[in-house]
Amino acid sequence: MSLIRTFVKKTFKSIASIFPMNSVRVMSLRACNYNVGDDVYIGERLIIVDKLADKNCLDIGNRVSVAPGVILVTSSDPNHSKIAPYVKCIRGKIVINDDAWIGAGTIILPNITIGMGSVVAAGAVVTKSVEPYSIVAGVPAKKIGEVTIN
Repeated sequence: MSLIRTFVKKTFKSIASIFPMNSVRVMSLRACNYNVGDDVYIGERLIIVDKLADKNCLDIGNRVSVAPGVILVTSSDPNHSKIAPYVKCIRGKIVINDDAWIGAGTIILPNITIGMGSVVAAGAVVTKSVEPYSIVAGVPAKKIGEVTIN
């Protein structure tokens, strides 16, 4: 990835994290080549941990609500640590399907799909994919209920 593209992506990720207007936060995420649907709310202080060269590592569906302080981890590795040869680098896509609600302070790890209409409670750490219309909470997140649509 070119130095200019790296700078641009880091700049837009910063804007998406701190800018006071939701429309600008959403536009900034799209400028980073993340797939972001329509009528999405992105809370302040969203952190996306990825390798800057990764493409298509994040899909956010339509009408998704992401509360403040959420961390989306699409890539994790020990960097220059002496343990690097002995542990696996983890990379994977995060997909948040339509109408999902991600609570404040949630952490979502790589290779996770949040099902349509699901609720992830505040402070949850999502280590496994969430079925559609499920409510999950805790560390690690476990199913505690279902969303009932009448």
